[in-house]
Amino acid sequence: MPEPVEDVTYRQQDWYAEELVDRHFVRCEFFDVDLTEAVSRGAVFTECVFGTVAFNASRHVDSAFTRCTFTRCNLFEAEFVGCKLVGSSFDRCDLRPLRVDRGDWSFVALPGADLRGARITDVRMREADLTGADLTGAVLTGVDLSGAQLHAAKLTRADLRGSDLSALDPTAVERAGARVDVEQAVTLVQALGFQVG
Repeated sequence: MPEPVEDVTYRQQDWYAEELVDRHFVRCEFFDVDLTEAVSRGAVFTECVFGTVAFNASRHVDSAFTRCTFTRCNLFEAEFVGCKLVGSSFDRCDLRPLRVDRGDWSFVALPGADLRGARITDVRMREADLTGADLTGAVLTGVDLSGAQLHAAKLTRADLRGSDLSALDPTAVERAGARVDVEQAVTLVQALGFQVG
């Protein structure tokens, strides 16, 4: 991997369809950068700040965005495959329709995020903050949500099969039509104070 770029600020850069392969950025700031249709592979962003960055239709594979801050960014049709976003936060970002497959999103902050119709599969999201997030119609299958904050989340018609729902208080979320498997149903019934069998 090449030497990391540290403490650099990028403003109003046109990185449309840029290929970021094995690049490493540390404590860098990106403001009004166009990363539409950009592709990152094995790229590492550590403690970086993204402000009004366009990630539209971008694709990220085996890349890491650890402890990064995303503010007012557009991630329309962005896709993350096998990526690590541990400790990152999203504030007032356009996240629809987001696709995440595998990877580690533990401790990610997505309070109040609009994730309607998002597709999140086989992702580790331990202790993620999804307080008040709108996951209406979203697919969250095989997701590790242990310790996640889900208070006031909207899970209406969400597909939650195969996910760890041990931290979910079914009385504190909107859940009409949400889909779970039999094992999860037992966990949720027990969370309500019932004994099974």
